[in-house]
Amino acid sequence: MRKAPTCPRCGGPVREPSAWSSAWQCGLHGEVDPLRTVSGPSAAGLEGLLRGAVVPVWLPWPLPTAWLVTGFAGAGDERSGTRGCAVAVSGPNPVGGPGEMLLVSEELGVGLGAGCAGLAGPDPGSDFAAGLPHALVRFGHHEFPVWNVDAPGRAAFVGEVMGNWLWLILWPDTAGVLLVEPLELRDLRDPGQDLDLPFGAPSPRLPG
Repeated sequence: MRKAPTCPRCGGPVREPSAWSSAWQCGLHGEVDPLRTVSGPSAAGLEGLLRGAVVPVWLPWPLPTAWLVTGFAGAGDERSGTRGCAVAVSGPNPVGGPGEMLLVSEELGVGLGAGCAGLAGPDPGSDFAAGLPHALVRFGHHEFPVWNVDAPGRAAFVGEVMGNWLWLILWPDTAGVLLVEPLELRDLRDPGQDLDLPFGAPSPRLPG
């Protein structure tokens, strides 16, 4: 059964567009891009997320050793396209125990990344990049800085890549050691990629 769309910032219910407004409405946050979780971690689930995605669909590739792809979520509708995408990956934390990571790409103001990080959002704020970056990600032949933001019970990093926010959110916070070296990313929208993605059990960290 398909779940009803929710607010990407707080997970609360949203009202559908009406004759008075063409936007989805959250009682707390006003106009929002509705969050809908894509079924699966599976090829079909990925295909569903890619359909209509207007922002990158990031995946660390190669994946960290023994890590698996564990789900997808998207925020948007047929009118606007999917303006916020989340990809979940899970595996062993390098310092012990299990680890989880969400990679969120979104347009300004969507609030999906901040919601996943447990922050008020919708964006990281004007002072988040006040100092030197805390880590780097690599896409193509370019490196992009990301900064740590104070998030409850997790490690969260955020930066701007190709004009969109990139959030990297990890549980537990010690899993942030995965960013000691620049993280190589792929945009799964790009054609000509023949990636044999390993899928695992659905991540409990996905919103919705």
